[in-house]
Amino acid sequence: MNFPFYIARRYLISKKSHNAINVISAISVCGVALATFALVCTLSVFNGFQGMVAGFFTAFDPQLNITSIQGKVFPDNDSKILKVKALPEVAVFTRSLEDNALIQYKGKQAMAIVKGVDNNFEQLTQIDSILYGNGKFLLKDSKLNYAIMGIDLVSKLNTGITFLDPLQIYAPKHDADIDIANPATAFTVDNLYSPGVVFVVNQRKYDSQYLLTNLDFARHLFNYTNEVSSVELKLKPNVDIGNVKAKIKQIMGSNFKVEDRYEQQADVFKIMKVEKLISYIFLTFILLIACFNVIGSLSMLIIDKKNDVVTLRNLGANDKLIERVFLFEGRMISVAGAVIGLVIGVSLCYLQQKFGLIKLGGDNSSNFVVDAYPVVVQLGDIILIFVTVIVVGFLSVWYPVHYLSKRLLKK
Repeated sequence: MNFPFYIARRYLISKKSHNAINVISAISVCGVALATFALVCTLSVFNGFQGMVAGFFTAFDPQLNITSIQGKVFPDNDSKILKVKALPEVAVFTRSLEDNALIQYKGKQAMAIVKGVDNNFEQLTQIDSILYGNGKFLLKDSKLNYAIMGIDLVSKLNTGITFLDPLQIYAPKHDADIDIANPATAFTVDNLYSPGVVFVVNQRKYDSQYLLTNLDFARHLFNYTNEVSSVELKLKPNVDIGNVKAKIKQIMGSNFKVEDRYEQQADVFKIMKVEKLISYIFLTFILLIACFNVIGSLSMLIIDKKNDVVTLRNLGANDKLIERVFLFEGRMISVAGAVIGLVIGVSLCYLQQKFGLIKLGGDNSSNFVVDAYPVVVQLGDIILIFVTVIVVGFLSVWYPVHYLSKRLLKK
């Protein structure tokens, strides 16, 4: 066994001549453990919220989305698009056309994004999981075209979940001149009816702006024939999304973007990653402060063990070996605190996942999307936290031990 490590281990677990040093050593371990525990819980909560938000988008966004870089729309009979549609990994292929329009209902108006999709949109996403009302997912039948709106858009127009009068949809004509005497001629006007449901994504971007309808209606409204603004794909189970995405990029070339769900919501997830990074940095500073307890504990230990140092020197130990003893002591405190903090943090996160111990909003938790704080423990975070604690702990004790051993243990 390494001799300095053996001595340091005995110092850590054996009683000191002064009981206060035992207390300070225990406090040092607790300080490091508490900072580690805080890192585990905080980063896991950020992971939980990120997963929750991703779950909302999953119900509305496709696995892969193809859009044009050079323009708003592109023809859906492009040979590249047809080649993508024929890929064996593709389970659902849906065309989509979306643009801005004015919606009016009984004198109330709101700007919205009208998104026309194929009838298989229900198979593309988990839209059924976010629908509310007594109706069903229906975009058109033999006589009428239907609109499924976001809950906030419904609130703006005061239509209710099921509205009897039609929605009036106004979209400017691309090639029409405005007639001052009759401005309405510059707009395409059409009506949509209620299928008896609305969607609730719990994201303002969707709930307050989007209206779903069928693709033919959207093409008529926006004066297009075979154009689409995007092609949306759902892949077969157990398919590697990254590999398929790379294959589609190669097929489509540089004039098209192929985005997965995270890239479609890049701004949202970028903000969440920045928030998580800032929290990690602040908690690392707290960890650094907690390491000052370790420095205090080591300085008192060095003073307490002066006689032992004299004995070691008489036995032939040099200053470097004695310094290593106390360095090992500080590192063992850091490692012990890291391990204890990780165990407590992961255990609490497991209990939070299982039983939802800490509620959102206390007694008013029913007002939130989820009742309890969501947590997801990721192996990468655990490794990062452990490495951070060890590096900060080792660096924080090196100079103080080197300095104190020179000043306090002089012959």
